[in-house]
Amino acid sequence: MIGCLIGEVFALEAPAVLLNVNGVGYEIDTPLSTFCQLQKGQKVTLWTHLVVREDAHQLYGFSDAKEKALFRTLLKVNGVGPKMALGILSTLSVDLLIQTIEHDDVNTLVKVPGVGKKTAERLLIELRDRIKNFGSGTNALTHSNTIQLSANAAVAEAEAALQSLGYRPLEAQKAIAAVKDQYSDVADLIRAALKSMMK
Repeated sequence: MIGCLIGEVFALEAPAVLLNVNGVGYEIDTPLSTFCQLQKGQKVTLWTHLVVREDAHQLYGFSDAKEKALFRTLLKVNGVGPKMALGILSTLSVDLLIQTIEHDDVNTLVKVPGVGKKTAERLLIELRDRIKNFGSGTNALTHSNTIQLSANAAVAEAEAALQSLGYRPLEAQKAIAAVKDQYSDVADLIRAALKSMMK
């Protein structure tokens, strides 16, 4: 099992990062909470989870061990696969997700793309006891690292990131269009768009 990878960010294409580890490029899918903290050339440690399927080996990476542990906990819920778990962690921070579960907040969970009312209720029931070991914490990567791109490239990257989470193209375009005049980098655009869609 690959528990973590330490290397240099070689390329970014939301939500995937190509990490150069001693000359070997690992393609890793990340939640947007992690992706938004990365920039090309940055040396990072990503805590990883390997999913082995018949047709592929897929690596998922996280900025800290707590986020990785929560991802694995989500996978134990009936009907939740890696894509949905990644979507949940991209839409809700670790602390917000824990708070949502503790307060049985179905309304917040159903705002995650792909999570309907039944799935949200199942998540609340199955995670209630499992999240007791998760305290509050901070990400290992600093939030000051942002991805600097031209305005058009940043908008396209942000829209692609939202679509990878399951938002329809029109939803992603509308959400980004509403905030693109206020922000110039991908990380801020994604955060602002997600915040506006959670209202």
